Amino acid sequence: MSVTKKLLLGSVVATAAIALAACAPQATTDSDTTDAAEASEVTVGIVTSESGALATYGTQYLDGFNAGLDYATDGTGMVGDTTINVEYRDDAGDPDKAVTAVKELIGEGVNIIAGTASSGVALAVAEQASQNQVLYISGPAAADAITGINDYTFRSGRQSAQDVATAGTFLDDIDGRTVTVFAQDSAFGQGNLAAVEQILGAQGASVESVLVAEDVTEFTPFAQQVLASSPDLVFVAWAGATSGAMWQAMSQQGVLDEVPVVTGLGDLATFGAYGEASEQISFLNHYFAGANDNDVNTAMIEAIEADGGTPDLFSPDGFNAAIMIVQAIAEGQDDVDAMIAALEGFSFEGPKGTMTVRESDHALIQEMYQVRLVADGDGYVAELVDTAAADAVAPAEAQ
Repeated sequence: MSVTKKLLLGSVVATAAIALAACAPQATTDSDTTDAAEASEVTVGIVTSESGALATYGTQYLDGFNAGLDYATDGTGMVGDTTINVEYRDDAGDPDKAVTAVKELIGEGVNIIAGTASSGVALAVAEQASQNQVLYISGPAAADAITGINDYTFRSGRQSAQDVATAGTFLDDIDGRTVTVFAQDSAFGQGNLAAVEQILGAQGASVESVLVAEDVTEFTPFAQQVLASSPDLVFVAWAGATSGAMWQAMSQQGVLDEVPVVTGLGDLATFGAYGEASEQISFLNHYFAGANDNDVNTAMIEAIEADGGTPDLFSPDGFNAAIMIVQAIAEGQDDVDAMIAALEGFSFEGPKGTMTVRESDHALIQEMYQVRLVADGDGYVAELVDTAAADAVAPAEAQ
């Protein structure tokens, strides 16, 4: 059953009313007053990339989170009588910095952590969540290994397996065909490779790979390697500031002319990177502003734009995280086990429609999109081709 904003906040009010009724006849001591004061505030730690290669993703997440928190609390920043305080930390895409920030937050008594744009960072933070028994809601980080990694870790965005499954919706029978994965040699890229092997490989495809170190800036030799592998299909998994240079090399080396290419449509900043080659690429998509026409999406877009931002690829991840945090606090207060129970199986309306936290492994089941880029003046805009149903692209359950 979907949990709407109205129902969610209603449960918070009901919980608060029951608590007040139970406490009404009791005498109040100084100790009770102190405990009540402490319980009236919950601090949430947001750890994400505010600088570094994925800083734009961090901005999108934060814009969505702030809009989502406002939406889920009716603009009060409160869950019942509990005020939500937010502490922000910049991990700069560095796992060590993220771990340091998380340890500091936990040391200050924070038991809810969210954010993380980098998959490598997310995996490191997930380990800290388990060791310290705190709730962790990962953000845009897409590595499949995050799903089911431990009881304390959830995600507010999609994962690589959902990307790959969506790519499969573009394809005819690929049994016996060769698929080359062209990706960064990172947790994100390796996660995509594993997902292609698992999903398209299971359909009979022979999967090869060309993996590129994250600090590489010259992509010509790697584009040539892709052609040399003589694939029937190229699946490109790329993120960050080098996307434009990578696509330029792919175009210049003739990959887009010779081989069908499918890739995920990135954020708005990347739309112009494909140039005229846009019409040669099949795009799978996590989110763009026109992907879904529902009230929640409209509310998110209006809130972000009112604050001077632009809704983009990972805005829903932040928005969803805020809804999940409000649900966790409403049902669990400061009890981490209760917060986990409140999120397992939780279904709610987000900017992408109905989102469901799978109880068994905490995967976030959601619809995905087939998209094309169309010329618009001097640039390009995204246009929805089709919607892939949430169940159709759901990842296999983590073991």
